[in-house]
Amino acid sequence: MFQRIGIAGAGAWGTALALVARRAGRDVVLQAHEPEVAEAIQARHENPEYLPGIELDPAIRATRQPADAAAADAVLLAVPSQFLRAVCRRLRPSWKTGTPAVICAKGIEQETFALMSEIVAETLPEARVAVLSGPTFAAEVARELPTAVTLATDDTALGEALASALGTPRFRIYLSTDVIGAQLGGAVKNVLAIACGIVIGRGLGDNARAALITRGLAEIVRLGHAKGAKPETLMGLSGIGDLALTCHAMQSRNFSVGVAIGKGERLDDVLKQRKSVAEGVFTASSVVGLARKAQVEMPICTAIDQVLNHFADIDAAIAGLLARPFKAETA
Repeated sequence: MFQRIGIAGAGAWGTALALVARRAGRDVVLQAHEPEVAEAIQARHENPEYLPGIELDPAIRATRQPADAAAADAVLLAVPSQFLRAVCRRLRPSWKTGTPAVICAKGIEQETFALMSEIVAETLPEARVAVLSGPTFAAEVARELPTAVTLATDDTALGEALASALGTPRFRIYLSTDVIGAQLGGAVKNVLAIACGIVIGRGLGDNARAALITRGLAEIVRLGHAKGAKPETLMGLSGIGDLALTCHAMQSRNFSVGVAIGKGERLDDVLKQRKSVAEGVFTASSVVGLARKAQVEMPICTAIDQVLNHFADIDAAIAGLLARPFKAETA
């Protein structure tokens, strides 16, 4: 049904997904923003900017034209979350009614506090929406190491067709109808990964990291409840699975940013050294804004937002969390 797959965004994740789709037997067109990235993929079958050392299938076609991606049978949206609205607007003139938009970005929009599915609904109203999320490092997916993900859509037939089109024995797709839950886990975990990185960079130990992950999950569940997510989704691949992965490995851009900050480096200096986006840096304020709007208490995310965006002292922020009143664990 979905033979031709378009991918908007040729960063590490978009490029890895191009390999996934190609291994599943699909025809793939990968739309890049930077001309040098498109040229390298098309001419040399590599993406040294974002996925160095990985040989790409020569059948993957690179383009800079949004219309080329939008002309596919299904389109994967693999751009940084804060650019999704602009990218969808560029795709819309060429979008065919009924073409699935598979959201592969993890984040919450700044200013509006909109989820990615809400942005797509506004900017591509003709699209059928799905969300692909879960514990995934792009480099491991590109090397065809075993990976499992959640594909969420309220259209069961669409989910089954997309899973059949993209799934392989080493890229296992589990279906869900919880579009909200699949997004919240992936967005908030980026903020918590920065928090865990700070814990390790500050030398606070693995006990503290485990406590932070657990209490961070409680924050995700509270926000999920307020937004109508299903608890079981947040206990699955796109929730605790993604959280566990990104809070333990230097491969995680967000965790490694947190480690650097915990060691005393300035955020601006850390970000200047990196090509890829650490989504949690931008999502921290969005999560806090959404939580405030939903009247949900999220002290860990609030502390990280204060450190990243309001020049709060790290040690003071940690002390503030540790000084919170004792209460029941389920509260």
